[in-house]
Amino acid sequence: MALGHGKIPATVITGFLGAGKTTVIRNILENANGKRIALIINEFGDVGVDGEVLKGCGEETCREEDVVELANGCICCTVADDFIPTMNKLLERGDAPDHIVIETSGLALPQPLVRAFNWPEIRSRVTVDGVVTVVDSAAVSEGRFASDEAAVQDQREADEALDHESPLEELFEDQLACADMILLNKADLMAPGTLDTVEANLKGEVRGGVQFIRTSNGTIDPAVLLGLAAESESDMDNRKSHHELYHDGDDDHDHDDFDSFVVSLGAVADKDGLHGKLTEIIRAHDILRLKGFIDVEGAAARYVIQAVGPRINGYFDRPWGADERRHSSLVVIGQQGMDQAAISAAITA
Repeated sequence: MALGHGKIPATVITGFLGAGKTTVIRNILENANGKRIALIINEFGDVGVDGEVLKGCGEETCREEDVVELANGCICCTVADDFIPTMNKLLERGDAPDHIVIETSGLALPQPLVRAFNWPEIRSRVTVDGVVTVVDSAAVSEGRFASDEAAVQDQREADEALDHESPLEELFEDQLACADMILLNKADLMAPGTLDTVEANLKGEVRGGVQFIRTSNGTIDPAVLLGLAAESESDMDNRKSHHELYHDGDDDHDHDDFDSFVVSLGAVADKDGLHGKLTEIIRAHDILRLKGFIDVEGAAARYVIQAVGPRINGYFDRPWGADERRHSSLVVIGQQGMDQAAISAAITA
């Protein structure tokens, strides 16, 4: 529903690869209580996995026409070419949504996206209700995506498979700097004392007033998540990116440090065996993220695989359509220089 000043609220959900953004959004849809929600989903890769998962939720509030996928690159790099035209089309429809939810790629800077809400085409019609950063608390507790350089260095020394020149910490810092609310997700995987330490450390890295909420499996009452009324686009001076702070205000960036590609494979007879094989491949090639759909022999439903590092989750999300071509496709995301040929050969072997 539009706010008192006539603007439709939009929530930007950001966070690192596999932090749980899609799960949070699914929970919003399943508990929308009649609120009309439109989704804009930014995928890094050529297969719109997250969008397909959301379209399969079976709820009236995630009709196919309300889900828009931007698959032409990171949303913060394609604001003018992709995001603004998409917003205009959404707003020009006769049945405007009550709320817009935008899921960014795990590689995206939120600052350029939020700043885009000041563009003349949309600033009078939409406002950023809030920026929500979803954090993989278990990963942060291990120092993998922490902005604490000492903790990151300790983790690197303990794990020779980690990239020693990774830019991931800067991206994490930017996602925290832009947030109005931070979800400490996967809290169920951690001891309470460890989670207390993670929260205390992160509070030292963000501006005052940012809310911290602990979640498990992305479960949070949408009434808490939506309706922050932050008007974040009007507060960009307090949300500077790493590049703005340390490179004379230049927030341009590229993703040359990352790469992604799609592997197509045939039907799979043993999904558990596939899990084991993928775990070995991920460890051997230091793959950051792997996700996709699998055609499991003898199964009527499509099988979804989501992997963050060596942690792999899988589930059947919906039956294959009568006229739908059954297929298996996986998106692989990692640091530039991955041996695509070797990875593809190992997955399809």
